Amino acid sequence: MGVDISREQVWPALPLEPWAETYATLHMWTQIVGKIRLRYSAPINHGWHSTFYLTARGVTTSPIPLGSRTFQLDFDFIDHALVVSVSDGKSGRLRLGPQTVAAFYAKLLDMLKTVGISVTIHGSPNEVLDPIPFARDEVHRAYDASAATKFWRALVQSDRVFKQFRSRFIGKCSPVHLFWGALDLAVTRFSGRRAPEHPGGVPNLPDRVTREAYSHEVSSSGFWAGTVGGPVAFPAYYAYAYPEPDGYGKVKARPDEAFYSPELREFVLPYDAVRTAADPDARLLDFLQSTYEAAANLAKWDRAALEQVQ
Repeated sequence: MGVDISREQVWPALPLEPWAETYATLHMWTQIVGKIRLRYSAPINHGWHSTFYLTARGVTTSPIPLGSRTFQLDFDFIDHALVVSVSDGKSGRLRLGPQTVAAFYAKLLDMLKTVGISVTIHGSPNEVLDPIPFARDEVHRAYDASAATKFWRALVQSDRVFKQFRSRFIGKCSPVHLFWGALDLAVTRFSGRRAPEHPGGVPNLPDRVTREAYSHEVSSSGFWAGTVGGPVAFPAYYAYAYPEPDGYGKVKARPDEAFYSPELREFVLPYDAVRTAADPDARLLDFLQSTYEAAANLAKWDRAALEQVQ
């Protein structure tokens, strides 16, 4: 039997180590673009005014207001470009290829100036250890276009399934969105109850941001590419509850490949366990549902009032 090429394109293999340097560079690029959206968008609870969304070609900021004009920035991971589109008809394009973060930052600001947009942002990354200011970052420079496309394709499939999962909930729920702080796709359900103050402590992120994000009780799920040398050094789905109810980590989540990480205080499901399944959608939905049920049941959420009748 031959290789199922179409399946590999839809759910591509994405081992972290071969493209780790590209991932680190892309993370910094998305932080720069994300900070532009954050700077010029009206605040929305839980930081939802700062996030990205998946598109048919990549990732978008969605429209950003700037005076009487509106603009948006789109990463195109098919043609490998960052595109700016402005409501007055102007546009610009920056090629994505091997280049330092400092070079990318300078080129992006120049591109925006050519379409009449001058922006200022906080010039250093968040949620990373030992951050390097963007204008001085000559370390991160790798860009493997094929790997970036595969990462985007994994996000596209995850986004699609997450939206199906989100449709089952009629209580307060986040959009499915990409946070550039940790570069993870996430969807979060809320019980409606206030949560105890979060302790904070996220690297290079003000505690006030974390505490507002977790002001209410949540069950959250997501996808990220992993961390080289970390407890999850591979792409994976995650799920956690805040505050974590007693017994949460002892629950047997589904499917069998899922496990609880005491270090992260999260359930983890390897991406490979989903992409290689006979029915990837069903396997991922099983993980999302079982970990949500663990949080909601142990914390005694009013599930009858919060969930859509199937």
